[in-house]
Amino acid sequence: MIVALVRVKRAAEILGVSEDTVRRWAESGRCAIEADSAGRASISGEQLARLSQERSAASNGVDKPAALESVRNRFTGVVIDVVRDTVMAQVVVQAGPHRFVSLISREACDELELEVGSIVLTAVKATNVSIELPGP
Repeated sequence: MIVALVRVKRAAEILGVSEDTVRRWAESGRCAIEADSAGRASISGEQLARLSQERSAASNGVDKPAALESVRNRFTGVVIDVVRDTVMAQVVVQAGPHRFVSLISREACDELELEVGSIVLTAVKATNVSIELPGP
């Protein structure tokens, strides 16, 4: 299985903390920093998912106003669970204090190669939640 690596800078943005905070967490053993293929400091997608869930639980459900998160109802987050069956897939995304559940086709889930730790954009429109991959 390929382990998704996320640069420390990007992980900090997703978690809503500074890069220094992520580095302090690594120094204290809360997460591990490793070098990606280009030698840049990174953490695994699984660790990012765990840290994101921990931060959400610590917020006690207190949300920031949506205008501070996304003026166009798009939330960058990390996949924390994927359940596939023969036709459909359920994808759970943690985006800061927000948890989104999306039902998409199994085919789309496989094409996007979604797995725990994948960084995604969650676009919300009415009752539909779609999953997109962020640009470089």
